[in-house]
Formats: sequence, C-alpha cells, structure tokens
Amino acid sequence: MISDVKALIFDVFGTVVDWRTSVARMSREFAKSHGIPEADWVQFACDWRDLYQPAMEKVRSGGLPFTKLDTLHRMNLDIIAKKYGLSNLPEEALDELNLVWHRLSPWPDSVEGLTMLKSRFIIGTHSNGNIALMVNMAKNAGLPWDVILGAEVVRQYKPIPETYDRCCDVLGLAPEQVMMTAAHNTDLVAARARGLKTGFVTRANEYGPDQTTNLKPSEKWDMVATDFIDLARKMGC
Repeated sequence: MISDVKALIFDVFGTVVDWRTSVARMSREFAKSHGIPEADWVQFACDWRDLYQPAMEKVRSGGLPFTKLDTLHRMNLDIIAKKYGLSNLPEEALDELNLVWHRLSPWPDSVEGLTMLKSRFIIGTHSNGNIALMVNMAKNAGLPWDVILGAEVVRQYKPIPETYDRCCDVLGLAPEQVMMTAAHNTDLVAARARGLKTGFVTRANEYGPDQTTNLKPSEKWDMVATDFIDLARKMGC
C-alpha cells in the first residue's frame, strides 16, 4: 500500500534535472571561451549521453571494474571530442568541460516538489551518478536531498538488482516502504521486480520535442504524476 511508503528514491538524470539543454548550454559557453568553432551543442549533449549506457554496461558485465561515472563521462568525452573540434584542447580543459554534469539545471518543478515531499518522506537519489557529482549538483541546483544513494554506494549500476536491494537496506527499510521514482519505465520495471513501490513522472521533453519514449507509463505503476508537485500532492503532502 502507498500508505506504507516512508522514503522516495529518485533517478536523477532526466527525472530531476534537464541534462540535454544544460549540457548544450554550458558546452556552448565553454567552446566560445576556448575559441572552438560553433557546432550543434544540443547534438553534442545527446551524443555524449548516448555513450552513457554502453560505458556502464562494461562495468555491469565485468569488462571494467567499478568505475565512477565522472571517469566514464571523461572517457566518453574523449570518444566524441574530435567530431566537435575539442581534441586539440589540453587535458585540463577537457577535465573542466567534463564537470558540466555537476551543474545540471533542475526541471522547473523539481525543487518545489522535492521540498514538499521532504516534509513527509525521506527523499534521496538513486542515481548512476557518483557521490561528488550528486552533491555538487544538489548544491548548485538547490535540490534538498536527505541522502545521496546510488551507484557509488552500491559499487554497481542500475538496473542490476542489488542496486535497489542495497539502497533499501542502507535506509533500514523494507522494499515495500521505498518508492523508486523515475521518468523512465525501465527503471521502474527493475525496481518493482525487487519489491519497491513505483512512481512514474512524465518528462516529455527530456530528449527534445521529438521524443518518442517514456511519454506515458508502460505499466500500472503505483503512482503516476505529471511533475513533482503533482506527485507530492498525490502523496498527501
């Protein structure tokens, strides 16, 4: 029952923050400051993000030992750097660009909705982002987390089952007392399989106006909301 829920844990990239326009905006500013010719920086953000799952899959499959997301992002940046005129920059400059992921902007409802939810529930991240990334993002965006959980705590990446199990365990809660909240149906499929409650929040513009995935719930999740404020109200906040 929803009344049993004591904590909500959140996917972050795309669910809480707008990675696509944030990375594009900051990359454009970075390129201008370093004399890099104009390019399609929205596509750059998408190309960089497209390498996210393949990189984590190397860890999930055992091809790489656990490697934090900052490092995977930096490896992926090297792969696309030449295409966008960045390959001749010094390593220190690319290290600086890599940190744009620490400063992603929240969706307009995120801070208000999370603050409402925090008044009644424990709220925390359950992200593939590493701890420093999540903390810096929270400080920059004003995200009021009670706790930072996720990949670096578990030493594995979603949707490996143990990531959900161990997040519940460190909170001292049974899975049915924890709601996984995400804008991605696949994240909720994996969480439900481990006994967690599920909350779907629509982010129809995560990938831009032509987005075709995650526009609606794919299953009958425990809670469905249009944004975090709607979710908070439906959760009794």
